[in-house]
Amino acid sequence: MKKIIFLSILASLITSACSMNKPEKNNEDTYHLEAINDPHSYANINEVRTVHLHLDLDVNFDNKTIYGVARHEISQHEVDYIIFDIKGLEILKTSTGKDKEQLTDYVIGKNQELLGQSLRVAINENTKFVNIYYQTTKKSEALDWLSPELTSGKNHPFLYTQGQAILTRSWIPLQDSPMNRISYSADVMVPKELIALMSASNPLEKNDSGQYHFEMKQKIPSYLIALAVGDMTYIPLGDNCGVYAEKELESACEYEFHDLPKMIKAASSLYGDYKWEQYDIVMLPFSFPFGGMENPRLTFANPTLLTGDRSSTSVIAHELAHSWSGNLVTNSTWDDFWLNEGFTVYFENRIMEELYGKSEADILATIEYQDLVVALEEIENSEHPEDTQLKLQLKDRSPDEGMTDIAYVKGAFFLRTLEKAVSREKLDEFLKAYFNDHSFQSITTEVFVNDLNTKLLEPKSIEFNTEEWIYKQGMPENHVKIESKRLKSMISIAIDANGGMDVTENQLKSKNRNDFTTQEWLAFIRSIKANASHELLSSLDEQFLFSSEANALVKSDWFKLCAKSKYRSVQPEMEAYLIKIGRRWFVEGIYQLLMDSDDAQDHEFALSTFNKAKDGYHFVTRSTVAEIVN
Repeated sequence: MKKIIFLSILASLITSACSMNKPEKNNEDTYHLEAINDPHSYANINEVRTVHLHLDLDVNFDNKTIYGVARHEISQHEVDYIIFDIKGLEILKTSTGKDKEQLTDYVIGKNQELLGQSLRVAINENTKFVNIYYQTTKKSEALDWLSPELTSGKNHPFLYTQGQAILTRSWIPLQDSPMNRISYSADVMVPKELIALMSASNPLEKNDSGQYHFEMKQKIPSYLIALAVGDMTYIPLGDNCGVYAEKELESACEYEFHDLPKMIKAASSLYGDYKWEQYDIVMLPFSFPFGGMENPRLTFANPTLLTGDRSSTSVIAHELAHSWSGNLVTNSTWDDFWLNEGFTVYFENRIMEELYGKSEADILATIEYQDLVVALEEIENSEHPEDTQLKLQLKDRSPDEGMTDIAYVKGAFFLRTLEKAVSREKLDEFLKAYFNDHSFQSITTEVFVNDLNTKLLEPKSIEFNTEEWIYKQGMPENHVKIESKRLKSMISIAIDANGGMDVTENQLKSKNRNDFTTQEWLAFIRSIKANASHELLSSLDEQFLFSSEANALVKSDWFKLCAKSKYRSVQPEMEAYLIKIGRRWFVEGIYQLLMDSDDAQDHEFALSTFNKAKDGYHFVTRSTVAEIVN
């Protein structure tokens, strides 16, 4: 019934004008796309491309379908077809024109498991607008439709999208490549009891009609187009920032993100004005596969950030930093992903140092380096040891395979080491100019290297091993070393425990879990040997309540230690954790260790738990864990 009604609406829209708002002027107006190919897109961007996208969307929770029209304003061209990317979509028809539409022919290409299909639409040299009428399906991987019981309020359903890296094509037919930046607008219909939010200008409260209009005038890559629909209210935190959340999470969000205005001020003072006007956060349900996602103007966040001690606020600093590195200056292809994440981790650490001091920033960097050491070893022993390079070669592979600590942490240590070589003052001056010169552009690693050489290293007569860092495997010997006295102390206690000392009777006697920060506990847990005695693990859990009351990040490392040590007494709590938490990084390591066990009991537990949990996971987490357990 809903579909029939919507199609009649679409018919009327053919003769009506749609809202095709002109983008703001910015640097990209004079910037020409490089003549390179994106191996993860079918789109013929170098011949014709979208410059503005308007979406008419009807979100139907009854049958978990979005019915839509994607209206593409396209560039001047001399070709007779334009190619879009689609995956898991049903195409109803295509047309050209704005006020008076005319049906046009289209051809859908052969399905490819990773990339989906090409959608080739006939145009002529005078075509300025292409309209695609479509609906999503159960195979639309970007969409996570959540039943009420998977939300905090338990009364209303929830929907959110996750487009990075190449999943936006599964809910919008478009040229799904970071090479092409577009402005967009949208008119969205949702149930009246819910509010719709997008990575654009947003309403501050629900209305009685269920109709919402959105504008993103700045040009962004397609993976940053995002939608969330749920029962949420807005909590302002500053003049240009706040949080959307279910009412059950309002007070926790207000406490946890109290310093957001200070973060924005600190970031702007480092690398130039914040160019997106508004910075808000939307708190999604636990199924969201990441800690945060930097959708411009509206960061998507996971409730695991609500630790109660602000120990995970660095994730918000990270997503805010993306407003410069990633959103303002974007990787042209997923081979250049480190340009997004390495710069952002470095920038995040600088924000944390500005707000909380060097000691706190060094603790965070030390934990990151621990993660990097593990990642380097795993990748070096994999079938793709070349993935320890910053510049990758991901043709015929999922871009998700490049989303490792190499891009994030090796990239950040490249910049930290560069800072040591040239001075912080000179590097900051260079980076500020870099963000300004390439604002609203997508660039390659080679563009950055040219900038680095011609604008910093050569003028200052500075020698630096840039080529080794970017194009060679492993970690260069000249990387900076960062240490934290507080973490070294916790590691020392763990070493004593490994030697048989009862640390709960001396170093940790009379202590409780809140006497140490999250990062201190991570350093301690990671330093306990893999075959730790069950007696030790039992005494630690009894005193510090890791299994039952620790925050989600500490629990993740604790349960990994228990899995390695075959300490199965915690399996009820571990199962509950794996069913509740959908954040991929928090759960995949636990499943992997259970499956790496030489005991079938652990395999059976992992598979049984996944079968209970998988319907509450987003496609990103579900597919990753399915590969592990199967």
